[in-house]
Amino acid sequence: MTIKNSDSTYGWLSRLLHWGMALAIFIMFGLGIWMRGLDYYSPYYRSAPDLHKSVGLLLLALLLLRFVWRQVNKVPSDNHLGRWERLGSHVAHLAFYGLLLVIMVSGYFISTADGRGIVVFGLFEVPSLIEQRGLEDVAGLVHEWLAWGVIGLAGFHALAALKHHFLDKDVTLKRMLRG
Repeated sequence: MTIKNSDSTYGWLSRLLHWGMALAIFIMFGLGIWMRGLDYYSPYYRSAPDLHKSVGLLLLALLLLRFVWRQVNKVPSDNHLGRWERLGSHVAHLAFYGLLLVIMVSGYFISTADGRGIVVFGLFEVPSLIEQRGLEDVAGLVHEWLAWGVIGLAGFHALAALKHHFLDKDVTLKRMLRG
């Protein structure tokens, strides 16, 4: 099992980033929904958002790593796909990168609009770059709506992978599962 992708399959780093980030994003989505129901007297009122922010910044770093890794590493051939499926796949992957980046940046703006930085896992602080009253409201709407969009796109992505595996019986899902 190699770290790098080959012409026919994904390497272990691509698979680890794909599945690890997918799991974390679904957990973050659930955590975000759950946090909205917390009141001031909940024991998790402060710790849940702190965890959400820290993991969000970690995911931002992983997203940037994943993007760089994709640029310097070959992508397995998709010649087994039709023209429209290839186009749809490329558009979906670009949409994932774009949506996730905007979600993470908007989360940063939600958290830092008051001028305070974000303490990451109690280890260090990411400073606030912009102090702007009202920014957190706009950023919050963007964050929420795009998070729902990512979950919808992920569902479509999963259905497409299952279609390739069970109906088309091709290697699309296998090369992301076992390399």
